[in-house]
Amino acid sequence: MKITIAKIKHHQLQFKFEAGTSRGTLKTKDTWFIQVFNNHNLIGIGEAGPLKGLSIDDIEELPHQLEVVTKKLTGMRVPGNLNEVLQLAQDLAHHDFPSIRFALETALLDAMHGGERKIFETAFYSSEKRIPINGLVWMGSEKFMQQQIEEKLNAGFDCIKMKIGAIDFETEIRLLKLIREKYSGEQIVLRVDANGAFSAKEALAKLTTLAKLEIHSIEQPIKPGQWKEMKELCEKSPIPIALDEELIGINSIHEKEMLLKEIQPQYLILKPSLIGGIKSTFEWVSLCKQYQIDWWLTSMLESNIGLNAICQLADYLNVSMPQGLGTGQLYHNNIDSPLTIQKGEIFYNKNLKWKMIYMDSKIKLHKG
Repeated sequence: MKITIAKIKHHQLQFKFEAGTSRGTLKTKDTWFIQVFNNHNLIGIGEAGPLKGLSIDDIEELPHQLEVVTKKLTGMRVPGNLNEVLQLAQDLAHHDFPSIRFALETALLDAMHGGERKIFETAFYSSEKRIPINGLVWMGSEKFMQQQIEEKLNAGFDCIKMKIGAIDFETEIRLLKLIREKYSGEQIVLRVDANGAFSAKEALAKLTTLAKLEIHSIEQPIKPGQWKEMKELCEKSPIPIALDEELIGINSIHEKEMLLKEIQPQYLILKPSLIGGIKSTFEWVSLCKQYQIDWWLTSMLESNIGLNAICQLADYLNVSMPQGLGTGQLYHNNIDSPLTIQKGEIFYNKNLKWKMIYMDSKIKLHKG
């Protein structure tokens, strides 16, 4: 099958609430879709959703780069296997635009599987498997964070992830204590994400305090780029450390191996939109196996288009521990999809359909 034309479409996602992080508060999220057509049928779609202030993608330049890539796609045949897709995406998109690589891989894999939003042949896509996920608690006022915690527990989540570092540390500890007063570490797994909010000098003392609350792990306690300090923390911390932002801009296999050998973390957080897509994720996973480092996948505020791809990737990689795939419920104007969350698990509900609300009326959807 040939790609007769490829287009891009911008979409601004609107948060249902002000989503607080240690880097500021989010109200909207801009994202771009690569759409692949065979005549007037949409046969593949992928999402480039960089996050301002975090991604290495030059967001001002990104629309132009997308136009360049889609022009190159026009007239090409749809690749016939996974390796061909990954190689083509690498050839077409520069590593300085990891979100474009991920979008390309997703759109082409979708097209390769018949345009039904199938990225991998997995039990997840066929509605036969559910993936455990963590319930995400965003930063905000103490009242707002307490409300979120109660909602997640009532919804049946047994793994809670709380973003910390924006309000005072004592309040954050108090909120975590409220969970531990009701639930033991065996009943509820607690993860925290500092987004690099701690200074290198204060980090170990704060990690020691957090350890008293049976914390499963902490993501990126200090800002990235401090390899020596991070290595020392990984050696001394009473809480396992997961690298997240530390992986940004680490492109070659050699660089990835250097980072893991130097820092020796307990976990990695893999966000395909941030680290260069599916091929790069495969490389990190392979190195983690070699160096006996655990990992999990996390979406990066994509719409349901990107989230769908990451969920299917997670199942393809045979994940078992809770993943960070609960961001599909954040927006007023997300893309209606079969992705459904129930009792702390995400699954592909075959009774629901994709609704491409942003598509032009003249475009026909191919099958899915």
